[in-house]
Amino acid sequence: MNKKIKKYIKEIVKYSIILIIAVNVINFYKSQDLNKEDFPYKAFELIDGSSYILDEEKPLLIYFWATWCPICKFQSPNIEELSKEYQVITFASQSGAKEEIQEYLKDNNLNFKVVNDSFNDFAYRFNIKAYPTTLIYDKNKQLKFSDVGYTSSFTLKLKLWWSK
Repeated sequence: MNKKIKKYIKEIVKYSIILIIAVNVINFYKSQDLNKEDFPYKAFELIDGSSYILDEEKPLLIYFWATWCPICKFQSPNIEELSKEYQVITFASQSGAKEEIQEYLKDNNLNFKVVNDSFNDFAYRFNIKAYPTTLIYDKNKQLKFSDVGYTSSFTLKLKLWWSK
């Protein structure tokens, strides 16, 4: 490898590390105001009209998102992947009528469990100020991790595994 290529690789690595650190600092700052109480709910009415009762023995991922949120478009496929293996509940905040959300889910191949939070009742309860926001609770429903903004599937899987 010539010197010029090595120099570019070093610069890419250096700026990648700086970017990762900056994103984590911003994430930490944004998550300071989130509600840190134990998860108070046992069941939900989903957007399809069905009821969902939480499994008390499993960790829980809560995902606050919106149909109008551009970052959520990138994050939601990660949540979809996780919802096949883990207990996941999502809250569609300020996203319009049930039919609009269902159309959005269909258009984006999303099948995760959705609660319509059209009036931001749940978002207010958890003090959500930015989308997407992901909260991970252990099996005792105590908050273990929170992320504001995009988070990779790998990172979320690791956090869920750690929360078991």
